Amino acid sequence: MPPELRKRKAPAVEPATAPPAKKKGPVAKAVAKVKEAVTGSPKAAETNGSSSQVVVGQTITLDGFGGEVETNDGLKTTLQKLVDESTAGVVLFTYPKASTPGCTTQACSFRDAHADFTGTGFAVYGLSKDSPKANTSFKTNKNLPYTLLCDPGATLISAIGLKKAPASTTRGVFVIDKSGKILAAEPGSPTGTLETAKKVTGGYGSAAAAQEPVVNGANGAAKEDVAQAETAAQVADTAEKIDSNEGKSEI
Repeated sequence: MPPELRKRKAPAVEPATAPPAKKKGPVAKAVAKVKEAVTGSPKAAETNGSSSQVVVGQTITLDGFGGEVETNDGLKTTLQKLVDESTAGVVLFTYPKASTPGCTTQACSFRDAHADFTGTGFAVYGLSKDSPKANTSFKTNKNLPYTLLCDPGATLISAIGLKKAPASTTRGVFVIDKSGKILAAEPGSPTGTLETAKKVTGGYGSAAAAQEPVVNGANGAAKEDVAQAETAAQVADTAEKIDSNEGKSEI
């Protein structure tokens, strides 16, 4: 009887391990911070779970909504009072910190488009956790024509769904009309928040069209913002290459 031939088992092939994540060098890290300041962090759209879930199209009761905040001049006010004082409603744009690059771009964009909103009866306000002193300096240095609201306890910021964990503010925009109906409530980029507000308030009227050729107006600010973002991205790529070459030379 011929001997039985047995097949030898092939050795088990271990799965290939993924290469270790490439670490950013000091140059790339520094440039990444600049890029984030210009373009806005990709995590900026994430809101804290403790924030209220406001819904566009919903009509809210303004009495007590968001608690009490303070103007940059030190006056106490509420969202209800601001809406009552307006002709058609209120636009609130939120920003993380006064006088920083992205927040300056955002505030100046709303400054340059201010006539578009007042022409439709909407009052514009900036909203942050900054102190009255910090916001007053911001308003004065950038010639902002609207009031900045100070909400250190983030009561109003949280109520409109734009509080960011653990204790910051998501850049965004909240628009409400005279009846208490929410027209917009969403995070966004410095110029994206402006475009959202203009869209829901009818800010693309004749005033906006007349400002189209103005280089330093809202459109100019938007183009400048895009150019800055592209430059930051290019610098970041170059920095990563520099760090990579430095790492090889150290081996």
